[in-house]
Amino acid sequence: MADLLSTAVSALSAYSRGLETTSHNIANVATDGYSRQRVLYGTREAQAYGNGWVGSGVNATSIERVYDQFLGLQYRTTTSGLGRQEVFATLAGRVSALFADADAGFGAALQRFANAVQDVAAAPTSIPARQVLLAEANSLAGELRAQDERLERLAAEVNGRVATAVSDINGIAASIAELNERIVGAQARTGQPPNDLLDERDRLVDQLSGRIAVTTVAQDDGALNVFIGTGQPLVLGPQSMPLTARPDGYDPASVRVGVATAAGFVDVTASLTGGELGGLLDVQRQVVDPARRTLGQLAVGLADAVNSQQRAGMTLSGNLGSDLFAVGGVQVLANESNAGSGSVAIARADVSQLTAADYLLELGGSGWSLRRADTGAAVAMSGSGTAADPFRADGLEFVVSGAASTGDRFLVRSTFGAASGAQALLTDPASFAAALPVRAAAAAANGGSASAASLSVVDPANPALRTTATITFTSATTYSVNGGPDSAFTAGTPIEFNGWRLVLDGSPAAGDVFTVSSNSAGLGDNRNALALVDALSGATLNGGTASVADVYGRLVADVGVQTRQAQLSRDALALVQGDARAAIDSVSGVNLDEEAANLVRLQQAYQAAAQVVRVADSLFDTLLGAIGR
Repeated sequence: MADLLSTAVSALSAYSRGLETTSHNIANVATDGYSRQRVLYGTREAQAYGNGWVGSGVNATSIERVYDQFLGLQYRTTTSGLGRQEVFATLAGRVSALFADADAGFGAALQRFANAVQDVAAAPTSIPARQVLLAEANSLAGELRAQDERLERLAAEVNGRVATAVSDINGIAASIAELNERIVGAQARTGQPPNDLLDERDRLVDQLSGRIAVTTVAQDDGALNVFIGTGQPLVLGPQSMPLTARPDGYDPASVRVGVATAAGFVDVTASLTGGELGGLLDVQRQVVDPARRTLGQLAVGLADAVNSQQRAGMTLSGNLGSDLFAVGGVQVLANESNAGSGSVAIARADVSQLTAADYLLELGGSGWSLRRADTGAAVAMSGSGTAADPFRADGLEFVVSGAASTGDRFLVRSTFGAASGAQALLTDPASFAAALPVRAAAAAANGGSASAASLSVVDPANPALRTTATITFTSATTYSVNGGPDSAFTAGTPIEFNGWRLVLDGSPAAGDVFTVSSNSAGLGDNRNALALVDALSGATLNGGTASVADVYGRLVADVGVQTRQAQLSRDALALVQGDARAAIDSVSGVNLDEEAANLVRLQQAYQAAAQVVRVADSLFDTLLGAIGR
């Protein structure tokens, strides 16, 4: 009877574990991240008798959770991607909305300014038309400042959210490390996995993947190591390695993410991807910062085109024109770790060659070198870096002074923030230079068919610009200026002298005379205003391949494309994540119908085992009674 009773008791114990586990499943049907559990049963070791082996019952060998790690990995991957796209689409959409309004913004302000210049060209002496032009110039500069300010505020918001995301990541990582310690201890005591703790840890890893892309590696003792980026450890067993958000080494207004070590701060910003943090970093480096650099390039290009033409013209007062626009200068930021006292002064020398890029200027063992900050590609420089012979690269001139130390670095921002300094300088309507300061006239007695096709100012600083000059053709193919030596003449080839450029059409005859003199009485002249209209639409940027409007249009298109792609990816990943969650639930989720069926089956088994106990008890009583008689 003892063996029969022992077998029945083993069944009672095993089915009791089954009932408890089923009850636990039912109780956690609504618990987020809970994986249903099941009892694994195994027969107890049979006993040998002379005529064979007799079974001795059942053991509940283990309680395992039903969990598919590959489905979990798929869910975390899609969660990380979705977290990135949600943040990117939202913030990029705000930048796109800033630029895309056809009735407001820089594009509309530029068109209004161009229209105002046209109106002045139509009525050069009209003070009201000139007042409107200056008002539109102020509006255009104000729009540049406003857009740059909005981008700057968005950048500050992104930096704040980066710091918050880093804090959240550190908190989750610390919780995972704590759970690792508890799981390892629990598994070491019992030899069995603590399922509820494993669920809690997986739930935290899922949360973490929504903030940053992670990879995990399980240890034999039950701990789970978590890595980010290109292998930077975030959790190793019971220890977490917290991230740090700190100001950039060049620009305190920017934030870098890294790890504080005994050797110093290790920057891992460039390697972090996915999740909310990855989306914030991506939108900063792919949308916000490039937009500010391009906006600055637009401001610089606009100011250069307008100011160059303005200086080449004449005002209503008969004076040469002065600059209409001002913009912010080149930013040079020294690295905080620089050991020397060197400094760098940089000027924009050729606006057409400027790129909307940042550069790193570094002093190495063989001298100064320049590379792009975004790609790291080397940029060739000419010159020696002195005031007399500055370094020259991509439209910039660099003058290095002081005692720099080897390893000293400077961040050079050729256009970043230039729009923040945009302003209109003129307040007197008469100061707009609509006329040219010189005019050309042909002598009445000229016998050839040559005529002045165009006259322009190429060097307004030339002191002899407005001094009368006489061009005399000594033959049909040669001329002299003010009786000087003969020069060859070819139709269409410009004649340059005293800072002006004259182009003749037709064929001159020997003895023909043309005079270039001061346009002192030409207040109604509109040639410089017309030249400014052409300059506004001219290809003056990106190596002479794009106008200001072209560059702005590309900026709007680029931001719009990135925003739309992020929105599409976000919507697609939301569906994929939903499918991944459904796949996990189909495997790990609690099904009440199934649990109810298990409950009935285990209840019946338990009752049957209890009945075996009664039988054993009855048989034992019968045996005792027989012996007692």
